[in-house]
Amino acid sequence: MNPPEHSIAFGAPGIEPRWTSSAKEGVGTAYHTSCRVWFTLSHGIVNEIYYPHVDQPNTRDFQFLISDGETFCHEEKRDLIHTIDYPERDCLLYRLTNSEPKGRYRVIKHVFADPHQSVLLVHTKVEVLDESLLGKLQLYALLAPHIAGFGAGNSGWCVEVGGIKLIRAQRKDVHLIMACSTGFSRRSVGYVGFSDGWQDLMDNFQMDWEFRTAEEGNIALTGEINLPGTGEFTMAVAFGRSYQSTTAKLFQSLAEPFESHRQAYVRQWQRAVVNPKFDFSADTSDGGGMYRLSRCVLTAHEDKVFQGAIVASMSIPWGETKGDNDLGGYHLVWTRDLVQSATALLATGQTSTPLRALIWLAAIQRPDGTFPQNSWIDGTAYWSGLQLDQIAAPILLAWRLHKQDALGLFNPRTMIVRAAAHLILQGPVTSQDRWEENAGYSPSTLATVIAALVCAAQWATEYGEKAAADFVFAYADWLAAHVEEWTVTTQGELVEGFPHHYIRINPTDPKAPDPHPDPNTAMIQLANGGGLHPARNVVGGDFLHLVRFGIRDANDPVIRDSIEVIDRVIKYDLPQGPCWRRYNHDGYGQKDDGGAFDGTGVGRCWPILTGERGHYELAATRDPKPFITAMENFANQGGMITEQLWDGHDLPDAHMKRGCPTGAAMPLCWSHAEYISLVRSRHDGVCLGCIEPAYQRYVLHPARSDYEIWTLRYPMRRMSRGKILRIIIAAQATVVWSIDGGARTNLLDAIHESRLNLWFADFRTADWPAGSLFTFTFFWKRDQRWEGRDWQISLLER
Repeated sequence: MNPPEHSIAFGAPGIEPRWTSSAKEGVGTAYHTSCRVWFTLSHGIVNEIYYPHVDQPNTRDFQFLISDGETFCHEEKRDLIHTIDYPERDCLLYRLTNSEPKGRYRVIKHVFADPHQSVLLVHTKVEVLDESLLGKLQLYALLAPHIAGFGAGNSGWCVEVGGIKLIRAQRKDVHLIMACSTGFSRRSVGYVGFSDGWQDLMDNFQMDWEFRTAEEGNIALTGEINLPGTGEFTMAVAFGRSYQSTTAKLFQSLAEPFESHRQAYVRQWQRAVVNPKFDFSADTSDGGGMYRLSRCVLTAHEDKVFQGAIVASMSIPWGETKGDNDLGGYHLVWTRDLVQSATALLATGQTSTPLRALIWLAAIQRPDGTFPQNSWIDGTAYWSGLQLDQIAAPILLAWRLHKQDALGLFNPRTMIVRAAAHLILQGPVTSQDRWEENAGYSPSTLATVIAALVCAAQWATEYGEKAAADFVFAYADWLAAHVEEWTVTTQGELVEGFPHHYIRINPTDPKAPDPHPDPNTAMIQLANGGGLHPARNVVGGDFLHLVRFGIRDANDPVIRDSIEVIDRVIKYDLPQGPCWRRYNHDGYGQKDDGGAFDGTGVGRCWPILTGERGHYELAATRDPKPFITAMENFANQGGMITEQLWDGHDLPDAHMKRGCPTGAAMPLCWSHAEYISLVRSRHDGVCLGCIEPAYQRYVLHPARSDYEIWTLRYPMRRMSRGKILRIIIAAQATVVWSIDGGARTNLLDAIHESRLNLWFADFRTADWPAGSLFTFTFFWKRDQRWEGRDWQISLLER
């Protein structure tokens, strides 16, 4: 018996909400900025719909239930066989074909967004292939709102506007309205797990409930499609800031034929097609399909209001286990990932988005030169970590735009100066490495910082600012001279005969860094349950950045030995091609039994590391084509490249297949960006990331470092006599010093490096006696106070 028209659904507030799988097979949005919805696809259905920004999901999933009213009710995502394809080239238009396993019927859907409105459109055709089902088959639209990023606190109603039956949901000031071009025969809103349409239909294969209200809970919207004889109709899901504006968008969108919207949608995307000058199809193994698709994927992840903000992924890793406590997922902006995406787009000949990205970064930079670890697209920080490579990366993006004369009238000098000054004051220890887990001396971070500082110094040279350039070059040279001391072990035990290699990171306390850590004896506590290990026996491919950026030669003996070690320890030959884990003992990934990562797990292979290895092979004058092919093979049916791949034996019950995606983020923009970069690098015959001034300075004509650097962040205790001791501080001071135990005190006023707003004092140690103990303190002039403590540096013979 149907409930009365005014009835309220039972079971409030519903079961605890969860997100959906991160295994996306497609992502999309209209190219035009007036459409502010984005969508994701997997298992033949729509998952998240984002609005009004690319960092705010509003649905868990949107699919059809199909029933004959008597013997079955099929759920699209679980019960049908799915295929996905792209009907148009260079366009994120999808055709989803979901077939009943026995071949009795299929549902064909074209999914895209209204090219000018914030409305998702799903044009659907039902083909009945079994005559016994003719006239019996019925479809039910089932949508789970998670409005404004929350599964709880949603409210839904069945409403009518102008005699048209609609289903509406709302949370705070975001409104969602679902409609069908042919109308709904029945409608209901209910609480998930109790009174929702799935519970209703799976009971007796018929829709018995017609609840009109379900407020403040985890809800689902259900509408029985008024299926016409042609089997064709269009579903529309509109979003807005008010009930009235959302309804208007919905009706305006449905007032135009599906084919008109489709043509406009395709036309918009194809206006942004790759310039033939930047079509590198010959350097791919698939005719350029993945290259063109990757460009579209990166473009789609940019916000349309906060332009230049590109999120890392429209997905929530292991989303099926995540609830409202995990708001961020990967739909946040990481500076590192943003620069990777922008650089890749620049490699395809697109300059507008990379420039917008740089300007967005400049706008959110803090006065101290730092950028958030990650942030929402309005720049609001989400996590609070600090990574030196993410401070350095925007300098690299600015340099690349500069070299292509693509900065327009934007001058990034202030951003660069602030970032460079922070890198100098806070290096060489990073509070987090690029995997956001450990503090210490990281070869990849050091490589990124050195490359960025060389860019900053070279730019200063071009501006005629020689003093500032020399100052920055001196610091970069000092870093480059100590890379092996900080990050290479001579006692590695992982591979017999190869004790001399780079380690993943040389750990130290981020709050009080040890300026003289020993890579041979340090112990590292790994994140995600990875355990405590000797740092000398934890390795990753991070050192490859030293080659990629032009700081070390590809044939450097330590580099080559390190390659041998990681290939034996963390390389996996998957069916699609070679791939590497981040490091041994990594705990961030799918469990051995196929279970979701829940704070512990097993770090799996990352496609980006195949790309990074391809760049190394190119630098070593070998063809990276096999690595391009492998990355293409890593993509799923929809062409999405994941964050991690399953590298264990097949586990059919857990849906884990060797070489195929795990439950980690997919697509990962970084993966697609790495692929594009590798294709462009092969075309050019040189690594896209190589900083030519760094390559000239450290590989072709190795620069000697005449300095040893002391900062409050790096309070070294010993140095070689004969070097120039440079003390760098952030404020004006007098250095009070002696080398004879205080018998004679000397004063030296720090010099102001005005461009960087740093202060420094140089001490030439060549004439000081061997074994001298340099003792010093500061009198801070602005505050008129003594530091209150002394530091000492022992001078050693070289």
